[in-house]
Amino acid sequence: MGKLTVRALRAVLVVVLAGTVFVQALMVWALATDPEDGSLPLTPLRVITILGMASVQVALVCVWRLVTMVRRGTVFSHAAFRYVDGVIGAIVAAALVWFAVTVINAPGQRDDPGVTVIMGGVGVAILGVALIVLVLRMLLAQAVARDVEAAQMQAELDEVI
Repeated sequence: MGKLTVRALRAVLVVVLAGTVFVQALMVWALATDPEDGSLPLTPLRVITILGMASVQVALVCVWRLVTMVRRGTVFSHAAFRYVDGVIGAIVAAALVWFAVTVINAPGQRDDPGVTVIMGGVGVAILGVALIVLVLRMLLAQAVARDVEAAQMQAELDEVI
């Protein structure tokens, strides 16, 4: 991974992290100062937004750590699994948060239930992303196993020579 790629990715991660912190701050401020007018259940939606931003932040930190490991050449180790598992957990949490938004929004969509079905489909798609990352985790596990095997074979070869 080139230095330019790492810097660009880290710049994107910093911007997104700053954006999520800003949104969380706005939601906390709105919870404290803005009363509900009764048209929408704003308090649960604000709390869900705060939790959703937290799941995004967890994923961002884990990706940052993985990029650091890639840059150092240590990504093919057992330590990387912790961060990949963090990304998977954050994506599943985001899906659950999205399903909560869908449930809160559903009563207002009785005349047009298609919106709720589409929102449910988006939640399933988010879970699909978690499954894709899980498959990538399995590939990482195979790569780590091969790396360990190669190191053992190299050690044996060094003994012979």
